[in-house]
Amino acid sequence: MEKLPHILLVDDDDTTNFLNEHLLKRLNVTDQVHIAHNGQEALALLTQPPPFEPTLLLLDIGMPVMDGIQFLEAYLRLPQAQQDATIIVMLTTSMDSGDLARINELPIAGLVSKPLNREKIDTLLRLHFQRELPA
Repeated sequence: MEKLPHILLVDDDDTTNFLNEHLLKRLNVTDQVHIAHNGQEALALLTQPPPFEPTLLLLDIGMPVMDGIQFLEAYLRLPQAQQDATIIVMLTTSMDSGDLARINELPIAGLVSKPLNREKIDTLLRLHFQRELPA
């Protein structure tokens, strides 16, 4: 399988980031994982010169400083070409109906429940990148 060039994990939980990074590298999905602990850190990465364009952005919804929804609202102000270069998937443990209603209007490709596992990653790769993990 061809690896994804860059993945950005945006989650305030260090353990979750460690486990997700380890899983993505162990499954040979990518060699390049960047981590941001909130939406503000992620936006700083995305707007540095030259702009950082992750292939896949895995975004937690509940974070301090700037949560996932606030990040997505700010993300819409980035250049369209930069937005088009990245697939965003929200990671969550639960959603309230207000968050679900707002998410439908925002630029995400999907919603995945935590924790990530081999099957969920394989599904993401198939749906959004026409790739699959080796058996």
